[in-house]
Amino acid sequence: MQTELTKKNAFINYTGWALQIISAVIMLQTLFFKFTASPESVYIFSTLGAEPFGRIFSGIVELIASVLLLTRSWSWLGAGIAAGTMFGALIAHLTILGIVVMNDGGELFLLGCIVFVSSIIILLIRRKNINIFGFRFS
Repeated sequence: MQTELTKKNAFINYTGWALQIISAVIMLQTLFFKFTASPESVYIFSTLGAEPFGRIFSGIVELIASVLLLTRSWSWLGAGIAAGTMFGALIAHLTILGIVVMNDGGELFLLGCIVFVSSIIILLIRRKNINIFGFRFS
């Protein structure tokens, strides 16, 4: 019985790390486009009325979330920041931008969905690490 529990915990831990890495890599690869003012990023944030401040600010937030996701003790915070950021992005896609932006075939929307769902799962997996004002989730 102890061996099965250990294997289950190891699987959950490795799954958490895999999701953390996937989410961080997705967000990190989009930073190049945000910070170099690629036409797609400028179009998105101009459409939202947030160019250039929103583009640069969201890039900084995603960079912070990515770094936190790649740490052991702060991954929960990175997941929370990523989930919040992606929730906003998905709402923008569904209400203003549309799922397909500049003929991308919905790729940005899909990547946002992947990061959002992964972040929620990471929060569930890492909930025991969350420590807010001395209160721990279990």
